[in-house]
Parts: sequence; structure tokens; C-alpha cells
Amino acid sequence: MTANGRRQHIRDALAWLALAALILTTAAHLFTRPPAMPDYAAVRADWKPSEAWLYDRDGGLLDSERINFERRRLAWVPLSDISPAVRNTVVAAEDHRFWSHGGVDWLAMASAVRTRWTGGKSRGASTLPMQLAAFLAPELSQPGQRGWLAKIRQMRAAQDLADHWTHAQMLEAYFNLLPLRGEAQGIGAGAQNLFGKKPAEMNRTDAALFAGLLPNPAARAEMLGKRACRIAKAADCTAIDAAAATLVSGERAARFDPALAPHLATRLLDKPGKRVTTTLDRRIQTAAIVALRRQLAGLGSDRVRDGAVVVLDNATGEVLAYVGGVGLKSTAAMVDGANARRQAGSTLKPHLYAQVIEHGWLTAASILDDSPVQLDTASGLYVPKNYDHSFKGPVSVRHALASSLNVPAVRALIIDDVQEFRDRLWALGYHGLVEDGEYYGFSLALGSAEVSLVEQANAFRTLANQGRWSPVHFRLGEAPGEPRRIVSPAAAFIVGDILADASARADAFGADSALRLPFWAAAKTGTSKGMRDNWCIGWSDRYTVAVWVGNLEGDSMRAVSGTSGAAPVWRDVMMALHAAAPGKAPAMPEGVEARQISLPGTREPPRREYFLTGTAQTEMAAAPAASRRPRITSPVSGSVYALDPDIPLGRQRLAVIVSGDVTGYRLILDKAVLGDADAGQQILPRPGAHMLTLVDPGGRMIDRVRFTVR
Repeated sequence: MTANGRRQHIRDALAWLALAALILTTAAHLFTRPPAMPDYAAVRADWKPSEAWLYDRDGGLLDSERINFERRRLAWVPLSDISPAVRNTVVAAEDHRFWSHGGVDWLAMASAVRTRWTGGKSRGASTLPMQLAAFLAPELSQPGQRGWLAKIRQMRAAQDLADHWTHAQMLEAYFNLLPLRGEAQGIGAGAQNLFGKKPAEMNRTDAALFAGLLPNPAARAEMLGKRACRIAKAADCTAIDAAAATLVSGERAARFDPALAPHLATRLLDKPGKRVTTTLDRRIQTAAIVALRRQLAGLGSDRVRDGAVVVLDNATGEVLAYVGGVGLKSTAAMVDGANARRQAGSTLKPHLYAQVIEHGWLTAASILDDSPVQLDTASGLYVPKNYDHSFKGPVSVRHALASSLNVPAVRALIIDDVQEFRDRLWALGYHGLVEDGEYYGFSLALGSAEVSLVEQANAFRTLANQGRWSPVHFRLGEAPGEPRRIVSPAAAFIVGDILADASARADAFGADSALRLPFWAAAKTGTSKGMRDNWCIGWSDRYTVAVWVGNLEGDSMRAVSGTSGAAPVWRDVMMALHAAAPGKAPAMPEGVEARQISLPGTREPPRREYFLTGTAQTEMAAAPAASRRPRITSPVSGSVYALDPDIPLGRQRLAVIVSGDVTGYRLILDKAVLGDADAGQQILPRPGAHMLTLVDPGGRMIDRVRFTVR
């Protein structure tokens, strides 16, 4: 081959080598191209905490709610809010030339290559920007991405970050994006969960432990302690080992969450990062929690397990306390007792009496008959009874309401109208009453409808505000709703005066019950059918407090009544609210006049009574027996009696009881004369259906009842 040929051959070989090198370089460049790195502003903007936060009216944290359950993040933490000890320790442990390199520490990389080439123990050369790149693009650190091509991709991504971010931005993002023990992500959640501190409060020991977690966040206490001790260069590792054991135990995880209003947090917080400043007053909220917890613990979980408290500001409608439950031994602790609908019991009676007083159909001194009554309804016979299964005879409206007598309330509803009363309750905000009055019937007077504690509190707040209703609100700064007149000021005042009258309720509750406070306050208790719900709602001049006690699963309480269940909580909260200034009695509004009155024929002494202007009287007497329409009070119509085969028939006679003056009246059983109505007749029962009729001296039917013997 000639010299020219050899030179041409060499040139061709070099060209092919250059082409091969170019192809390899291009291929390597393409294969190691990293994903595009976002800019710092985009990372900050995309950051979404997993939590939302609830604050009291003064800006203090009340509660937080976990919204995103993929990972636990708190708010983004600026670098300036991270303890210098943590910043310096982490940089020294993970990337001590961080502030001087451009994303890749080539000296560390060369040392790592040399160590591996010579067979020594390799040390990682991954820098903080390289780790940050893997946080921003998880595909850079997926399983199987450990080869040299993957490492080059990570290095190129780190260099891209260093070209467009400042070192401070990279370090700040690293601290916020790094995964930590459990589901915590970022120093905000890590400092709270693991150390029970804010990032700015972490000391040198915390910093050593934090840096020690980074290579293996799931490390056990012994390994973590050794690593942290080595980072801290401590001569005595005792304190660090103890701190590592505490960190691993997880006991600090909930320390930063006061958990003072979990049910309201669930109700108001629905988006990650949301911050809601409420109207709640932390002091009042805490007092309500303490009072409810103390009462439930004292009663015992075998008697009652759940309770709730709501406190309203009368003037503004702001919710000052909202306790949906306190846990303890509740079997339904997540259910919001303040928002759950429960049977109202006797707590609706004040609104009924306010309506009939407002219309002028009754006064506080009007006499109602507390005696057995039976009412025919579409669903059958309705026979209301009092809580203690006794009857008091003629009683005034004041005594009937204050003592929570059932039969007089039903008689008042008959005077009013079931549909009218249902409409009044709807206007007061009881929006669970979606059916018409006929659906509820006469039992509506005794609270057969289901209501929530918030509805109860605001309806009673209407009475406190002289009959003006407005909606409640939970968020600070919300514009108050326009008040609407629902009850006349005069009727609201009279009902409030009755519910504040300790003497009027003494027969039912005693002279010194939990409802009696050392200042003016009105209150009403209630117990639902089957002892499932127990209420106490009342107001002072400034606050309305509503308390419910019961079992959220619906089983009955044991030996718990209005004054022994909810009332002590109501009293404790009221006392806390008025510790600095006692409540004051309301001024008598226009349209009300006071009059001294006597009530002959009742057990009530003379007293000063309030009336709507124009309805006042000086004497209210029960109608004498002679003027009342006689009627059969026993047996009750619709009753079914069963004969006992082990008792002689002659000893199973039914006594007939007739009310009123029945001189000359006769009783007829199944068309056969039984005898004189005033002779204390008894019926010798025979199986079958029977009709008992009361006729006057002229033979005219006055009353009749049907009953069955089996």
C-alpha cells in the first residue's frame, strides 16, 4: 500500500471513530436526558398541605382535619423558619460542600469512583440537589434506576436545578419535600410528629436525630441513636439514645393538635390547606368540654356515654362553643352530637305556651286541668301521661310549664292547633319538621319531633332576644342575618320569666335544683321517650347554652333525668360564662302588665303575675266540679285487659272511676244497667269487647268508653 493509501486509510478510520464517538455521545446524551425540572415558584405554588386548620376568634389553633391521606404535609416552611442547627447539621451530614458546588460534587464523585475501583467501602456521592431532583421527579429514583446512566440523569437534573435555583431555594425545597418516618413529608410534619416542636424550635440533639433519619427514616431506635451520636460527635450518647427511643415511639405525634373542636372541624374543613377562623372562644370551648367530660365521667358509661354542648352569643348569633362529643367511652365518638337530630322531649313546650299566650288564648295564670285525658287520633287513642305518672289537678300555665307537666301541654295544643304549632317551630329554625301537623299529632306538644342541639339553642335564643330570630354563624366576620320577628316581645318575656321561676318548678325539680343559679337565668329540661335523650337549654341576658346528654347509638340511659343528666353541665357552663359579671333579669317590655293574683281551687299561693296588656285578672279559679262535664276516667277507652287464670275471677274486678258531679247519673255496661255512677261501681270482667256508657238523669249519653277483656 502506498503512503497516500495508508494516510487515506487512517483518515477513514479516524472519521469512522469520530462518527462512532458522536453516535455514542449523542446516544448517551439522549439516554441520560433527565425530566424537565420545574422552577422554584411552581413548586411552591403546587404545594398543598394534607391538613386544614380551625382557629378560634383570637387566631389560636383549635383543631386540624386530615383531608389528604396519601401523605401528611403541613404548610410550606421557609428556610428562615428552620432552626440553624438543623440546617447546618443536615448540610454537614449529607452534602458538606453544598454551598460551593453547582449541583454535583465532583470531588466526592471522584473519591467514590476511586474507592470502588480499589475495592474499598464505597460512600455515596449524592448531593442535596441530586436528592431534590429525585423528589421532584420520582422516576429518577425508582427501583432499577441505580446504574451509571440513571446516576448521570440525576446529576444532569441537579445541574439544571443549580442553574435556575439559588442554593437557598434548593435547600428550602429539600427540607419541605423529603420523606420522613411513617407518612410524614417535609420538616413541618416531621418536626411536629417526631419531635413535638416547630422547626424553628429544634435544638442540636434534634438536629442530629433528624439528620440521622435521612438515610433510613424507618430505622430502629438503636441504629438511629448510633447514627445521630456519630453526627453530633458526642462523647456521651445517653441523652441522644433516650431521645431516639422517644422519637421512634411516636408519642409526640398528636401534641400539636389541640383537638378542641373535632366535630366542627369535620363540618367546616373540606379542602387541604384551608384555614377557617371561627367565632369560637377557646376559653368557653374549654369550659364546656371540661363540664361535659366531668359529668359523663361521673355518671359512668353504663348509664350514659355521649353528650354535646352549644353556646351562643345572644346579640350576634355567634357560636362561642361547639362540643359535638368528648369521647371517653363513647361507642360513636365520631358522630356529631351537636348536629345530630334527636327527639326533643319537653323542650318544645316553651314555644307552644309562647304561641297561645301571644294569641291571648291563655295567660300565665290561666288554669289547665292536669288529669287523665284520652284523645282519638287517626293512628289510634292518644293517652298522654306525666313524667312521674301522677296528676296534679287544676294548675296554672306558669306551674304547668315550669314543672313540665305533659297533660296541660297537650290541652294547650288543643287550644292552639297542631299545624299552627308546627309552623311556629319551623319558623324558629326546626327544619327537621318536614311533615305537616297531622303527621305529628298531639304528641308534638311533648316533643315527639327530632331536632338538633344547634336548632334548640337558636330557638331559645329567639326568646332571649324578645322574639327576634336570626341565623347562627360559625365563621368570624360573617355578616349577621337580618333578624325576623317570630314571637311577640311580651310573650317571650312572660315565658322567660316562667322558666326562671325557681318557686314555680319546685314541685317537680325541688327548691334547689341544678337549674337555680345565683343570678337570673331561664332554663328548660326535657327527656325523650324511652330515656334516650336528655336536654337542658336556657339563657341569660348575654348567652344561650344548650346541652344534650344521651347515647348516640340510641339505647336508653339508666337513671338519668333532666336535672341529673344535662342540667349540671348547663349550670357549670353558665357559671363559667358569668364568673366576672352575673346575668341580669330582662326589663319588662311594652305590652306587659303586672298584677297581684290569687288562684283559689289550686295548690298555688297568691303571687305577682305578668299578663299581656288587657288580659290581666286578679283571680283565676278552677271550675268547680259541679260545673264540669262528667266523664269516665277509668277504664280508659281502647284498653285491653287480660285475665289471670291463677287468680279467682271475683278478685279481678275492674273499678270504674267517674269525674265531676255525677249525682243521679247511671252507668250502663253493654246495654245493661251497672248502677249509680257515684256508687263506686266495679265490673266483673268477662272475655270479649265491652262498651261502658255514662248517662245523665234524663237518660242522655254523656260519655262512653270501649275496652276489651281477654
